[in-house]
Amino acid sequence: MPPALHTDLTTTLRPLLTELHNTPDLFQTWDAHLELVAAGGLVVVKSKRAKGLVDSLFWGRAPGTGENKQLPEATAFAAIDRFLGLGAHLALSDALPEGAVLDEAFPHCAVKLSYRKKGAPKAKSLSMIFIGFNDEADALAYAERSSALPLVTSRPLMGEKLHEWR
Repeated sequence: MPPALHTDLTTTLRPLLTELHNTPDLFQTWDAHLELVAAGGLVVVKSKRAKGLVDSLFWGRAPGTGENKQLPEATAFAAIDRFLGLGAHLALSDALPEGAVLDEAFPHCAVKLSYRKKGAPKAKSLSMIFIGFNDEADALAYAERSSALPLVTSRPLMGEKLHEWR
């Protein structure tokens, strides 16, 4: 079965994260944890607002180093925004099989986000692992070469741990 592309989902996630970064007062609560691995480096965004208090941490690791450093919030969000702006995305449907690893040549991002906007009747949550590509042809070629990976083949993904918006 061919893999399902998630570009529509990342296209809606991108402005939501921009809104969270630029105008956090529109949100009553949120809990965001994003980990982006790209070009051998790592960028992590952790931010939470509960009971009116915001707690955030932005850090990364440059390629080839083992040292973590704090990043400016704008730098961390810009890296995530660039990833979400790629031409195509695939997603994992489950944890990787033992011994399997994602190809470091392709950026990938784990996203765990829950939020509630002010005045919204309920909170929304998303928990997914995306792999980014320049275009759909690259994504489909990658899926063909990586048949052992548990890629999402039908949408919406509603697994126990990984899921689209609910």
